[in-house]
Amino acid sequence: MELVDLTPAIGSEVHDVDLVRLDDVGLRQLECALAERGLLVFRDCPITPAEQSAFAARFGALQAHPAYDTVAGAPGVTILESTPERPTKIEAWHTDMTFRPAPPKITMLHAQVLPPSGGDTLYASMTAAYDALSEPLRAFLDGLEAVHDFRFGFRESLAEPGGAERLAQAVADNPPIRHPVVVAHPLTGRRGLYVNSLFTTRIDGMRAQESRALLDFLFAHLVEPEFTVRLRWAPGTLAIWDNRCTQHKPVNDYFPAHRRMHRVTIEGEAPRAA
Repeated sequence: MELVDLTPAIGSEVHDVDLVRLDDVGLRQLECALAERGLLVFRDCPITPAEQSAFAARFGALQAHPAYDTVAGAPGVTILESTPERPTKIEAWHTDMTFRPAPPKITMLHAQVLPPSGGDTLYASMTAAYDALSEPLRAFLDGLEAVHDFRFGFRESLAEPGGAERLAQAVADNPPIRHPVVVAHPLTGRRGLYVNSLFTTRIDGMRAQESRALLDFLFAHLVEPEFTVRLRWAPGTLAIWDNRCTQHKPVNDYFPAHRRMHRVTIEGEAPRAA
């Protein structure tokens, strides 16, 4: 397979690969490339929901999301859709589902319906962001834990009419949880930041003002331009990213146009402190 890097820090386009027919050796190569680059992009990828689900399942068990519908006949494929009547509310930088004890390790997103322009997605390397910190600050962050909360991330949806009732079970199933502020990638061993502005509410053991100041600094630092890449979607584009070492942010500049994506998330392990 041929990889063309999108930026020095994160992201590669992959050419000459048929994901549906990929053998086990190719799968391992792909997994290693994903761990190193954080984001892999496949253009003109005519994969069906069933094929996307079957391919994703080769990396591990599929993880459902408590707040979104799934594709009929492909229960592992979540629908992410924004319409004029129901525009998306997710705009913050985040790592998928860090409110869970074992968040997904990999996410796959396949473009279905795209707006005439806009609707890009930004990605950032958490390893590059960590490496760019000073040694004293890295030493201070190592060993800290932060609280991640489903309720905080979906507070707008919960405030909608009927939202609290619709998401009551999800809230009950996902109480606030602690994860290390700095984690080690299980494949590469590289350290990366593991806090995000959508789900992380505070640093455990710190006073509220101290926690807020530190999180605000980290949230600003981790999305510095040199750590990021902007993905412009095209029909049939498939993006695969490693949630253990990246964050992403949808660019909601296309309202009220229609955008629909098919997402699959793959079960991971509890984040491990560096």
